[in-house]
Amino acid sequence: MDKFLAVKTLLEVADAGGFSKAAQRLGVATSSVTRLMDSLEASLGAALLTRTPRKVSLTDAGLAYVEQVSKVLDDLAEADESVFDSGAAPVGSLRVSVPSTYSRLCLAPHLAAFLAEHPRVVLDVVVGDQFVDLAVDRIDVAIRIGFAERDANLVVKKLADNPRYVVASEDYLRRSGTPQTPADLAGHECLRFAYGGGYRARQIWTFERDGVEERVDVRGHLLSNNLDMLFEAAVAGRGIALLPAWQVAAEIRAGRLMRLFASFDARPHSGDAVVYAAYLPNRRQSSKVRAFVQFLESRLGAALEG
Repeated sequence: MDKFLAVKTLLEVADAGGFSKAAQRLGVATSSVTRLMDSLEASLGAALLTRTPRKVSLTDAGLAYVEQVSKVLDDLAEADESVFDSGAAPVGSLRVSVPSTYSRLCLAPHLAAFLAEHPRVVLDVVVGDQFVDLAVDRIDVAIRIGFAERDANLVVKKLADNPRYVVASEDYLRRSGTPQTPADLAGHECLRFAYGGGYRARQIWTFERDGVEERVDVRGHLLSNNLDMLFEAAVAGRGIALLPAWQVAAEIRAGRLMRLFASFDARPHSGDAVVYAAYLPNRRQSSKVRAFVQFLESRLGAALEG
């Protein structure tokens, strides 16, 4: 019995839910699939499939077995692809992780250009704001906004600075008054990004000018881990927000938002977050990873800075 063929056939049977459908997909006789599954079960000494007239499904043992062999096959496919991907021309699947708002505004408009330049690459873009484990989630490149030092175990490449603007709508400023100094924010409704700790947690916005740092304790009735939520609330006149320049620059130019404290460097923390790409050390020789990171640097660098 060809064990590798048997395992691949088992996965096909499980996905198709029957021997005949699996046989059609594989281009073989149904009897061949049936005999191969019988041989696999006999060699393992366990029933992997439950057979009924209408459907074939995995037993508990089958589910456990499929979970394990799927990992092995994925690793094998990744190993095969790494050989092809070490050449000069980028080829194969490239799995990219990117924050949601950032993906929509900064990455999505440029993906067509990357694919046109590298037609043998298949992009798999995972959008989400959670901090993913690149190894566990099989991510080739993660685009992140934050402190690159936290990824000391990864290869990191800074793509751009990440300036923040303090913004509010003209309607809010007309109703509540325009703060003249950062300290005045303590008396205003501030729209806060949720960094953890719940709504009762203190949030300090940091301002710096001429080497002098000022920290302001801000409060407000809206806390969210989604930048779009805070942005829409600011445009609707619900308060003052500290948002990335790449998110609000166009609204400032259009007059929908007003920028406050333009002479200050404003940040949500004392440290200065940047936009960077991160990947596992074993991806150093990957031509597709190298091509994508170079694309981000050359094509997105200016846009990322807002």
